[in-house]
Amino acid sequence: MNRNVPLTPCPAHRTGSVVSRVVTTALLRERGLTTAQITARCAPGGPWRTLLPGVHLLHPGHATGEELLHAALVYAGRPPAAGRARAARDREAPAPGPEVYGDAMLTGRAALALHGFDSVPGLAALRRVDVLVPRTRRLRSTGFVRVVRSSTVPDPVRAGGFPAAPVERAVADAAADMTDAASVHRLLTDAVRVGHVEPAAVVRELNLAELLGRPAVVAAMDALLAEGRSLAEDRLYAVVHGHGLPEPVWNVDIRLPGGPCVGAVDAYWPEQAVAVVLDTRVPRRGAEDDEGRTGPADGAEREHLERLGIIVVRVSPKRLREEPAHPALVVRTALMAAEDREPATYVRVLPR
Repeated sequence: MNRNVPLTPCPAHRTGSVVSRVVTTALLRERGLTTAQITARCAPGGPWRTLLPGVHLLHPGHATGEELLHAALVYAGRPPAAGRARAARDREAPAPGPEVYGDAMLTGRAALALHGFDSVPGLAALRRVDVLVPRTRRLRSTGFVRVVRSSTVPDPVRAGGFPAAPVERAVADAAADMTDAASVHRLLTDAVRVGHVEPAAVVRELNLAELLGRPAVVAAMDALLAEGRSLAEDRLYAVVHGHGLPEPVWNVDIRLPGGPCVGAVDAYWPEQAVAVVLDTRVPRRGAEDDEGRTGPADGAEREHLERLGIIVVRVSPKRLREEPAHPALVVRTALMAAEDREPATYVRVLPR
């Protein structure tokens, strides 16, 4: 294509891809258009629109949600002019295509909409798009794009065909912009209610973002943890019943006869002296995942139960969600091994 064969405006519904409807000034110039021609086409009443600096919509109508997302990522992800010039001189490096967004990814409500959250507006109702980039990037928020610069940028995941921050990071970035307690409550409970992410991951990101002290977040934390625990209990029931394990007694305190409680467990098989504890603690940063080892969450309780001859299997909600067969195998192995162990000390088992 050259400047004598300009691009023909095409309605959005007739264009095959959002990538062909939203393009940069640099790409149009590569296709042969001059700056004056681009400016004229994007003038009021013209066939195109300028969505963001250097990013244009090749039809005169309103931009769709997907077009806004693509435009935001193209704006935030394209390299500086000097970088583009160096890339053009490097013949061994392929020219970046229109779908390359560099180090930019969607976050906040835009990412959560792609992740399927009911508590945020859908793409059609987007009024602002948050884009996460490294702190070293010199980039300004403009128009409908808010640039979120951070020294800790996670690896993106694909959501709706776009690079997006993982759910827990997108939740934290969305909560950082909220002050209404009811809205934060809906957001956090929505994150765990349908299994988007585990509460521990959300709490970890909120802590890293220094949001745990905000009144709106504090008010929602109990609901977040309760929602996550309820969901984990439902998954534990499904694992026991779905994998043919013997029926345990549920949610009990283990007490010495006439003595104090020595442990609270979520499932207990009295004849085999095997218990399951749901580990809903927030992991320490950098701690290794030691799920499957014996021992409840509290060290003192672990010591008490070990002395009594009770095996306690700790199970994380994440493992129950992603690999339910693994905790079922661990429990079954512990039940089978009970025949070769010394009998456990007699204890009383009472409902919590």
